Amino acid sequence: MTFLVVVDWIMQEKTRDSKRGVQWNFTQCLEDLDFAYDLCLIPQKYEHMQLKTNSLKACKGRRAKTGLQVNNDKTEVMRLHNKQQTPITVGEHNLKDVDSFTYIGSIVKTTGGTDEDIKAKINQASHVFINLKPVWSSTTLSTRIKLRIYNINVKFVLLYASETWRVTNTISNKLQTFANRCLRHIINIRWPENINNKNLWETTNQDQSLSK
Repeated sequence: MTFLVVVDWIMQEKTRDSKRGVQWNFTQCLEDLDFAYDLCLIPQKYEHMQLKTNSLKACKGRRAKTGLQVNNDKTEVMRLHNKQQTPITVGEHNLKDVDSFTYIGSIVKTTGGTDEDIKAKINQASHVFINLKPVWSSTTLSTRIKLRIYNINVKFVLLYASETWRVTNTISNKLQTFANRCLRHIINIRWPENINNKNLWETTNQDQSLSK
């Protein structure tokens, strides 16, 4: 929290009299995104990106007070619909150009990145579900407790940062198929037993769609 306050203070000071971000509404521009220890600068043009970077690098007095430094090795550039290939620099250091990066646990790509992000989230949630196998097979824990553990751990990992996804029917079906498989395992529905999705959601008290 303290880091975010400091970064927000620095960025407000450096962008107060400039409009080099993406137009957010009629009077405001989105200049940057701050989360945890990540800072994402958002320019409208290549020239604006270099100016933003120069401005942040030149902010010696304020950064010196806070002890913050720009880490060149961890700073990357992703270009969207921009044919300008001149490197963005910090001082004499050329920043690395990438086609994708991870921000707040989500994969961002020049093509959008949602499909790759969904695949990664399902793999992560599947790993958590497998690690909790002793919980699902426990005869001492009630189904209600198991479902609470599922919601807090597995479902949380699966839907983390889902607000940024471009949801399609295909993506929604992939998420729901994984969730349904987990729920059937938790309530011990095994082949050749069967339960339709509506009854499954009612039995487990789950939303009818993960995309809602």
